[in-house]
Amino acid sequence: MSDKMWYNLARKILRSGGPPVPVNETLIDLLKTVLDENEEQVQFLLQFSKPLRLDQIKEKVALDNDTLNKMLDDLMHVGLLTGIPSRSTGVMIYRLVAFLPGLLEFTLMRGETGEKQKKLAQIWDKLFKEGAEMLQKNFEIAMEAYKNAPAIDRVVPVEEQIDPQEEKIIPVEEVHKIVDRYDDIGVSYCYCRHRKDLLNDPCEVDAPRHNCLSFGRTAKFAIDYDFAERITKEEALKLLREAEDLGLVHKTFHVRGNPEMEELAICNCCKCCCGSLSAYHKGTGPMHTLSSYMAKINKDKCVGCGTCVEKCPMEAIELINNVAKLNAAKCIGCGVCAHLCPEKAIKLTRTGLRDIFIIPQQSTAN
Repeated sequence: MSDKMWYNLARKILRSGGPPVPVNETLIDLLKTVLDENEEQVQFLLQFSKPLRLDQIKEKVALDNDTLNKMLDDLMHVGLLTGIPSRSTGVMIYRLVAFLPGLLEFTLMRGETGEKQKKLAQIWDKLFKEGAEMLQKNFEIAMEAYKNAPAIDRVVPVEEQIDPQEEKIIPVEEVHKIVDRYDDIGVSYCYCRHRKDLLNDPCEVDAPRHNCLSFGRTAKFAIDYDFAERITKEEALKLLREAEDLGLVHKTFHVRGNPEMEELAICNCCKCCCGSLSAYHKGTGPMHTLSSYMAKINKDKCVGCGTCVEKCPMEAIELINNVAKLNAAKCIGCGVCAHLCPEKAIKLTRTGLRDIFIIPQQSTAN
């Protein structure tokens, strides 16, 4: 019965959102480590087939108010539950976290370096390697499953590099307007870079560790439960500008993965640490994201310095006869190449929202 409980909890978390991943011993080991093998907490979490109000939870469990409040508080502190008010009613809604994004972030976004966090980093590493091996063995089937799953993030471009002749720049595609719309903003440790630090495999570009942003109701939850620190809009914008100068990619996450809904967070991603970018380059996962822009190279201005070739996170640019040439099929419209081009020979042009799905080269997982 005990093993079945953990298995059922893993299935519920996977159903809450994220890429197609099988339930295996490693995933169950991860949950046991997060919860310190507390089966009472597992039984409580199994009540969450859907988001619940406090009165609905009371109908499902036989706990007095003090015990119930402590249970909720403990589970929100470890990041297995979130408690966020409804936009329409203001009533607190409790939700089981999704697998990705969700579980990974909450387990590592405090930047803690204790033995438990080191163990979690090792389990995540094992889980990703097992997933990569499974993908390689079933490459075509896995790619089809990934393609049918929705993209979990959206690329937001370096807005200064958008062609000024563009007639329509949508507010959600401008970083400063995203920041400006929220009063509650939190900054957390980058869970991807922190995971690699815990594994003694640090970021190759030494990008900042403390630069993942959360917004609005999500930020308030993260701040209240010590997953994030509150910062000002000016501090958030400064952080984003620093990320752009390092060639990091802005990736935003939305409610229900819908780009028309409010932003939950912005990550600033490098290709060596970011889960999706690094998996793509290792051949162990596709690049699946949303974007509304594409780079456009002015051949007359290009001097063939190769900066864009070096900095493009998708390796979508090459030099041919000392002139940069873009592989449009691999461009995610991040604007890194345009921002770092010393000759200003690259701009971003609007394409309209694209669902980008790029299959990696099939290779043996590292």
